[in-house]
Amino acid sequence: MSTIRGRLVVILMVATGLVWLTAAGWIYMSTRSEVERVLDARLSEAGRMVSSLVSSREITVADTQDMIDGMKPVPSEISYDHQLSCQLWSFDGNLVGRSDGAPATALSGHENGFADTEIDGERWRVFAVSDPETGIRVLVGDSIDLRERLVGDVITGLIVPAGLVLPLMAVLILVSVNRGLLPLDRVAGNLAMRRADELDPIESEGPDEIRPMITALNALFSRVDQARERERNFTAFAAHELRTPLTGLKTQAQIAIRSDDPQVQRKALEQIVSGVDRTARMVGQLLAIASVEAPAEAETGEVVDAGKAVTSLLSTLQVSPHLHFRGLDALKDARFSISPVDFDLIFRNVMENAIAHSPQCGTITLAFAVSQGMGVIEVRDEGPGMPEKEIAQAKDRFFRGRNKTPSGSGLGLSIADAAAQRARGSLKIENVAPHGLLVRVMLPLSDS
Repeated sequence: MSTIRGRLVVILMVATGLVWLTAAGWIYMSTRSEVERVLDARLSEAGRMVSSLVSSREITVADTQDMIDGMKPVPSEISYDHQLSCQLWSFDGNLVGRSDGAPATALSGHENGFADTEIDGERWRVFAVSDPETGIRVLVGDSIDLRERLVGDVITGLIVPAGLVLPLMAVLILVSVNRGLLPLDRVAGNLAMRRADELDPIESEGPDEIRPMITALNALFSRVDQARERERNFTAFAAHELRTPLTGLKTQAQIAIRSDDPQVQRKALEQIVSGVDRTARMVGQLLAIASVEAPAEAETGEVVDAGKAVTSLLSTLQVSPHLHFRGLDALKDARFSISPVDFDLIFRNVMENAIAHSPQCGTITLAFAVSQGMGVIEVRDEGPGMPEKEIAQAKDRFFRGRNKTPSGSGLGLSIADAAAQRARGSLKIENVAPHGLLVRVMLPLSDS
């Protein structure tokens, strides 16, 4: 059953059927117990009455039949083959008398109380009373089959109406389920009629049960709308940032073509090379940020040796020989559970940012610590830092603050932050005294 409507109907029908069966079983057991209790009481009362009258000589054995017939219950719609059967036996085993319809064989051989017996294939419930003074044992019996037929008739009176009512109940359940699911149908119809770019919230009117779903859908629409807005802004910013260096490249190329001065041509070509490098770096960063924001899950389960990874990374960067790095040894025991690609994206951009803002003879300091079960690598430069009001925007795409560098694109810290989040970590930025910027990267540690 692939539909909620069908499942609900089946579940409700099964539940209703189980309730009926449970009720029928309970009524059967309680009715049987009650019938047996009432009929046993009748047997006991009849047996003791006959024994008492015989022992007091108020009736003779011949009068027993008339008395038993007078004890018949009020006639009902249930057909009885016979009612109570009574036998009087002497202690020496002679049949003194019996009621009409009672078998000639002793109903039971016990002396007193109740017993179940079988005579000629017919089961009996028998009550015995023995009187030592008169030497007479009174046996009063009732057919067990008659009792079971009585209980069966009661159960039949329940099951037959249930069999007639259940189809009607199935129709009522189906109608009720259909009416109950109408709000869902309305929501589905609303969604089906929407355009792909229509992300307005759905009206939340309806039963309380579907409001969480509508709230979740509206939240999804909001996130999709925000993502679309980010993509539009990203495209616009990327086009603008790429257009600027391309325009410069074209200008320098025109200068080189039109000038006959070798010095001017050389300078124009150097500017072209610089512009190409900047454009290539920006394209690489655009591809990197697209990669870290892709919906695919990041690789997990890999172990990265931070000391070796950062040392290898620095060997690929253009670093002034006068710039110093301190604290690389602190990373030798730091191992993280992270994709090597994400680790490289994080620290390549963090280190490039620190190098770009450091003075020529400055020092970049690295440190490692463990906090709240996570590994923390700190990268501190001695540059001018950032105004406090700009720190909150430092991880935004294309944000270039007051202390921007000519080669910067405003994407480095944004890429590092996105890669850290994908690795279940975080990136924080703060100024340090007397000057400089501190970037704190928190990543999950490896167990191995």
